Amino acid sequence: MEYSDATEAFVAKVQSLDRTFDILELLGNSQEGRTLAMITDELKLPKSTVHRLLKALFNREYVRKNDETGRYQLGAGFISLSANYLNNLELKTESTPHLAELSAVTGNTVFLGIRQGTRMVYIDSREQINSIRKYEIIGQRKNLYSTSLGKALLLGLEEDEIRELLADETFVPHGPNTHPDLDALLADIRICKERGWTVDDQEAEKAINCVAAPIYDYRGQVIAAVSTSWLLAQRPELTPASMAPAVVRCAMNISYSMGYFRAKP
Repeated sequence: MEYSDATEAFVAKVQSLDRTFDILELLGNSQEGRTLAMITDELKLPKSTVHRLLKALFNREYVRKNDETGRYQLGAGFISLSANYLNNLELKTESTPHLAELSAVTGNTVFLGIRQGTRMVYIDSREQINSIRKYEIIGQRKNLYSTSLGKALLLGLEEDEIRELLADETFVPHGPNTHPDLDALLADIRICKERGWTVDDQEAEKAINCVAAPIYDYRGQVIAAVSTSWLLAQRPELTPASMAPAVVRCAMNISYSMGYFRAKP
């Protein structure tokens, strides 16, 4: 009996979801919008069901209502919902030649990452030798506190914002130099903000160094970060300070492509 009740509840939820998408697709294909009665008639759904679903969509701003005509149309919620997706598509397109150049100049693997909540997500990478690893890492999520990409993504936030964002974060030692707590991270971030780039000195993984810089959009907000990393044993001649100018230059070139404007040096 319990299984039957659970199954019926699940089917009902799927049905509601299906009907919700029917409404959204109808409104999306209608430039002038639809009234409650029109939606009910065209989709052959109960008026009470359509009203309930429209109310939920209205509360989340996925639909809006013209009070004069009584017609519903798609709302501003879809703009913000799709903005990150569209920005990421543009970001990957605009960054491609700059990532390739940075990899060629440094001889290292380079990464492109964005922030999703309290995590950094790899969305692209380049290296001198084509490898399946490129596709394995894209989509991987890592913490913000021990990765250079993660710390670069924090450079656009104030200290109180970082404290709030990472209030529940447990600082796990991933490498020998991982920051032990939030205060140590914030001290590092202050230095990074002054110089414009971040470093992961064996913080995310032993024997690996990484340098990153933030990418800005037309609003001057940090939307992504680019980095380059190397094995200390293989490239002992490299230092974070020597790698930073190329990484910062790459990040700024991508920023300009994304609409950011600042007097070029």
